[in-house]
Amino acid sequence: MTTINHKVVLVGDSSVGKTSIINQFIYESISDEHQATVGIDFFSKQIEVDGKVVKMQIWDTAGQEKFSSLIPSYIRDSTVAVFVYDITSEESFDHLERWTKLVSDIANPSLVFVGNKTDLSDARQVPIERLQNYSEEKKGKFIEVSAKAPTNIKELFQMIAEIPPVDLPEPAKETTNVKAPANLNANSNNNAKSGGCC
Repeated sequence: MTTINHKVVLVGDSSVGKTSIINQFIYESISDEHQATVGIDFFSKQIEVDGKVVKMQIWDTAGQEKFSSLIPSYIRDSTVAVFVYDITSEESFDHLERWTKLVSDIANPSLVFVGNKTDLSDARQVPIERLQNYSEEKKGKFIEVSAKAPTNIKELFQMIAEIPPVDLPEPAKETTNVKAPANLNANSNNNAKSGGCC
């Protein structure tokens, strides 16, 4: 069976739900208490899509300004950059331009734009049309999700899995193989999950 490797980096403002999206995908659960990511967190998971095994290295980056200097080194060899904003925060959407520039100045990964927290649609500040227009402008893909509900989480990662592969080293299988700053937390989950969508 063909194997595809993807290094996926999630970026976006603090509190938009990047970690919750990953936890819902990896563990099918999220914490009710918000804990800001400190530095960079690493996860791994493989899924099966269209008869192919897709191995994902998933890097969760901190949204706080004080950790911004760590992000470029993890973006450099990424295959997919996922930009997350909160649909109830117009400011977090406006900051996508800054995050997109940060990535495009360093690398040329495929781009995916994600509006999170659709479970709070009554407080929506960003119409989906703005997301669609922005993603088309940047030649990326887009989707709205809710990590809490959950809604469209599996669909998001299937979208990522279906992006054409590029050459990338094998994902780290043990946390001891991940060389990173002292404040990086490494988590791995390599259980295969068939289907990847539903």
